Amino acid sequence: MRGDLSPPAVGVGTEPAIEVTGLVKTFGAARAVDGVDLVVPTGGVFGFLGPNGAGKTTTIRILATLLPPDGGAARVLGHDVVREADRVRERISLTGQFASIDEELTGSETLVILARLLGFDRTRAAGRADELLDAFGLAEAGGRTVKTYSGGMRRRLDIAASVIVTPDLLFLDEPTTGLDPRSRNQVWDTIRALTGEGTTVLLTTQYLDEADQLADRLAVIDHGRIIAEGTPAQLKASVGAGTVQVRVSDPARRPDAGRLLAEALGTTVQTGSDGDALSARVDDPGRASLALAGLARAGIDVTTFALGHPSLDEVFLALTGRPARAATDAHREQAP
Repeated sequence: MRGDLSPPAVGVGTEPAIEVTGLVKTFGAARAVDGVDLVVPTGGVFGFLGPNGAGKTTTIRILATLLPPDGGAARVLGHDVVREADRVRERISLTGQFASIDEELTGSETLVILARLLGFDRTRAAGRADELLDAFGLAEAGGRTVKTYSGGMRRRLDIAASVIVTPDLLFLDEPTTGLDPRSRNQVWDTIRALTGEGTTVLLTTQYLDEADQLADRLAVIDHGRIIAEGTPAQLKASVGAGTVQVRVSDPARRPDAGRLLAEALGTTVQTGSDGDALSARVDDPGRASLALAGLARAGIDVTTFALGHPSLDEVFLALTGRPARAATDAHREQAP
C-alpha cells in the first residue's frame, strides 16, 4: 500500500514529464512491474528508489521506449510511449547502469563521433565536444583514451554523451553504482548542473543517501509496486518522530546493547550501515533518556548517543520490513 502523502505539485498549465497508470510488465510468470502509477513533475530530480530486482530498470526501459508494456499506459512529455515512441525519443536521453563508450577512443573522439551521428557538421561537432569536456571537468583528459579514465571520469563522459543534444528528460539508471565516494560526488555535481540548465532527471538508485542528496521528490518501488511517494522530508516524517543512534565502546557488548535498547524503546533495533552503530525508530523522545540510563546500569559504555531525524534507511525498513542493504544483498544473491 502506498504511503498517504500529498501529490506532486504540478503548476497550472505545466505538463508532467511522466504520467504512468497501471503499468505492467511480465517475464514469464514473474511480474517485474505490477500496476505502477506514477506522476513525475517537470523540472528537478525525481528519485526512483528500490533494491536490485525491484522493477526500477524495467520501468525505465518502458518509459524510454525500449520495452513494450504488457498493460497500463505511460506518457512521457505528453506522448504515449507505444503509439508515439519516435516523438518520445526525440526529447529524451538514457544513461544505463554501465558505461557504453569505446575504451580505445579518446574522450574527445567519443563525443565528436556521437555528435556527427546526431547530425552535427564537423565544426559544430568539435565545438560541442569541447563544450561538454569543459563542462564535465574532462577538458585536460579529452585527448586521452577512455581506457585510462577512472570510473568516475568514464561515468561523467557517459553522461556527457547523453546530452550532446540537450534532452528535456534524462533517465539516469543507477549512475554511481561501483564508484568511490569522490567519484560519486562528482557525478552528483554533474546531475545538479543538468537540472540547473532545465533538464528533468529521473534517477534510479539503490543508495538511500544518493536519493536524499539529489531528489526533490521520490517514489519507493518494491516487488514491482510503488509502496510510497513524496518528498524525502515527507517520507521521513511518515515513519516517526526520530531515530536513536548508539555506538558502544566494546563491540562484544553490542548484542546486549541492542536487546536493552529494544526493551527500553519498544521497537526493533537495527545495525547501522557501517556495522558498528545501532539505530532504532522512536516516537517518544523521552524514552531515549531511559534507554541511555539502562545501558549505563548494565555497565555498557557508550561512545556515541544521538537522537535525530529518521533517515531514508529507516523509511525503507518501515515500508518493507527489512533494511535497504539487506534487501539489495538478497536480490544480488538471487540474481542468475
